Amino acid sequence: MRLFSLAVLLTALVGTAAEAAPTPPVQTTGTVRRHLIYFRDKAGTPFTIAQPQAFLSARAVQRRQRQNIPVQPRDLPVSPTYVAQVKATSGVQLWYTSRWFNAAVVACDSVALGRLQALPFVRSAQTLNRTTRSSTRSLPAEPTSTEAAASVADLLTTRDKNYGQAFWQADMIGAVALHNAGFRGEGMHIAVLDAGFPGVNQSAPFASMRNENRLLSTFDFVGRDRGVYERNSHGTNTLSCMAGNLATTYIGTAPKASYHLLLTEDVSSEHPIEEANWLIAAEYADSAGVDIISSSLGYTTFDFPSRSHTYADMNGRTSVASRAATMAARAGILVVNSAGNDGGSAWRYIGAPADADSVLTVGAVDSLGVIAGFSSVGPTADGRIKPNLAAQGYLAAFVTTGGGVARGNGTSFACPVLAGTAAAFWQANPTLTAQQVMHWLQRSASLADNPNNFLGYGIPNAERANTLAKNGGTIPDGELSIFPNPAGRDLFLNLPAELRNQALRVVIYDVRGALVAEKIMSPSAAAQVPLQPEPLRSGMYLCTVEPQSGGKSRTLRFMQH
Repeated sequence: MRLFSLAVLLTALVGTAAEAAPTPPVQTTGTVRRHLIYFRDKAGTPFTIAQPQAFLSARAVQRRQRQNIPVQPRDLPVSPTYVAQVKATSGVQLWYTSRWFNAAVVACDSVALGRLQALPFVRSAQTLNRTTRSSTRSLPAEPTSTEAAASVADLLTTRDKNYGQAFWQADMIGAVALHNAGFRGEGMHIAVLDAGFPGVNQSAPFASMRNENRLLSTFDFVGRDRGVYERNSHGTNTLSCMAGNLATTYIGTAPKASYHLLLTEDVSSEHPIEEANWLIAAEYADSAGVDIISSSLGYTTFDFPSRSHTYADMNGRTSVASRAATMAARAGILVVNSAGNDGGSAWRYIGAPADADSVLTVGAVDSLGVIAGFSSVGPTADGRIKPNLAAQGYLAAFVTTGGGVARGNGTSFACPVLAGTAAAFWQANPTLTAQQVMHWLQRSASLADNPNNFLGYGIPNAERANTLAKNGGTIPDGELSIFPNPAGRDLFLNLPAELRNQALRVVIYDVRGALVAEKIMSPSAAAQVPLQPEPLRSGMYLCTVEPQSGGKSRTLRFMQH
């Protein structure tokens, strides 16, 4: 397996880390806390936007060039002169620097903080943690046991045994169709920001990623080392939704993509320092040249005495993580973030960075396409539609640390299921920009013409998005399709020429595989024919169409309101 030296990448490419390890602990008399120190400018920097290769990888530069995004002054590393003076300040320990925020993360007590704020180039300071008190907080995945998962799986139709229990959540949004067309994420680089990845270095579902050198780098931004196969299993579970690749057991939505595993979340407490970790990790991902960030993290409420966010903060411009996500999107990265699991709580709304503009925020549905009760809703505080799209997050299948398969609930799973699908779609359409990828996925979705703040534009269909993107936003005349979709009282079939003037056998199943309707349609020369099934309950359905005389069977998906 190939693991880049993060110390080298962080210094030579990113410019976010001051050195391979934080400056040695300092002698203090007060409580040491983390702070984000903002600088006034980047005066004295030896770097220029004309020479981006000095601080960005070739792949990061190429990603910008491919999307016509110029390197900006915000991409320049902070002034080395300022860094040196911060490190020389008595009582200060330098952890990271931030290009995008022109800032540094430091650890010091209040006396040393006063010394920093007195420096002429320091503009302001923001405290990131106020206590070392342990928290009982847990991440929003709620897995069932493996045994329970097996009984649930019996209810779901596995039409392709190769995918194991992951079939439906991938097929629901068109990932399986893209895989069958040869797009499984090859050549796409995905950074996963999470709370730990135990078992990824050993278990069988991740073996192909390891053996094919598609595990590109790891880094723990909490402990500031490369050890990520520890701490919380949440990252292992979410990663598997994309990277799992073990035939007949589990196949994720981007089983051939390449990955950076970045640990940013400290589950022992909840303070804004984790948003700063998210920022630094996103800058690292940018410099390493990733295409997609998958983040099943969100921030609303912090442990006392740190100040929690308010709904008014959810405007995409206030929180550290949301501002960082916006910067990543402006650099040409597709940022995919879970909406959050507060839909059934008093808060209800999405968190940060899901509120950020240009971020693909993902809500959760069940296998029938019905919104999960826990899925956080929009709008943002400034009135924008959120989430953007939805995928299965209720009883979603994932890989455990031991390599088994279980099911659990959370937008944490919906996010990577969709992020991996986006990678396969982008692979199929490599000339698109990150924002165009999001656009076409939204255009393909079940609520594209009538988005709302529960499911956004709805459940996407990556196969349909691929057709739309390649045909300038239109479905070619004569392609087999169902409309309207989502369906109302009336339902019609669009027939291609080869299916006209012959009797057709049409069968409708629900997603459990139960037969709902079956009929023989008389030959018709019309391009559009009424389907007229019996009234259907709300949910997702599969419709197979084949000539009665024999021939290729075609399957369509549609949603009934």
